[in-house]
Amino acid sequence: MRRRRPLLHEAALLLAGTSAFRHLERIGWNPFRAPDAASGRMGEMREIDGTGTERATCLLAPNPSMMTLDGTNTWIIAEPGAAEVVVVDPGPNDGVHLRRIADTVKEQGKRVGAILITHRHPDHSEGAGEFAKLTGAAVRAVDPAHRHGGEGLADGDVITTGGLELRVVAVPGHTDDSVAFWLPADRALLTGDTVLGRGTPVLDGSLGDYLRTLDRLRDLVGTEEIGTLLPGHGPLLGDPVKTLDYYIRHRKERLAQVEKAVAAGATTAQEVVAHVYGDIDRKLWPVAEWTVQAQLDYLAERD
Repeated sequence: MRRRRPLLHEAALLLAGTSAFRHLERIGWNPFRAPDAASGRMGEMREIDGTGTERATCLLAPNPSMMTLDGTNTWIIAEPGAAEVVVVDPGPNDGVHLRRIADTVKEQGKRVGAILITHRHPDHSEGAGEFAKLTGAAVRAVDPAHRHGGEGLADGDVITTGGLELRVVAVPGHTDDSVAFWLPADRALLTGDTVLGRGTPVLDGSLGDYLRTLDRLRDLVGTEEIGTLLPGHGPLLGDPVKTLDYYIRHRKERLAQVEKAVAAGATTAQEVVAHVYGDIDRKLWPVAEWTVQAQLDYLAERD
């Protein structure tokens, strides 16, 4: 079940990284803008755009914000010499970005054979419908609301478009519909927002699910010797074991801090944030409340 949030925060999450969010910035409303950069951009485009592996290439969407870091990473995946590509997360409904994806594929002498969505958040899925119209390709997603002429996605599915072997891995936690895509030929894993290139994600799902997901990914990385994580935001990660070990340790440490705050008398997510996140910019406190609420829910279910 999705948790209820204050309307302002719900609206911010729905708009973050979309073209509508940038229009709101013009009138001075962007609670997630990076405090150290007028554009909200957390890094340099050249660190991310065009990077990837032999089969996967990133096109960075122009939707930077505190919620989306440098912007959304759209991934173009193709087997060498194949006529068709798979596009993962077309991103926001930004005509310039969508045309750039289509033009990049066309310049390679290929066509889009399938469009895949890692999860429902609009900075990943909003442009999928328009991109489907632009390319004629179907959109596959876990959530039926984000499918456009395509089937669903389920754990263990194998995408074979253009001769690829792209395996679907269910990774609930960031959202209940999150999936990752494992690309065995490149020893790479596309993680969506489950693992980010910088920092850790806000949880819009269950912490219990997320902890199980992290353990599963850690086992998969070790067993299959995955060498690269291709995230939905931020630069690629070349040490998956180190990254996932940090994520698991970080979540356990935060959970212990929340338990300590509750023991000290905190009764609401807002009060816990004041205890645990007192050293971060107060503009980020509303966002931190979402993850803290997931932790409180987890503790209540566990007890």
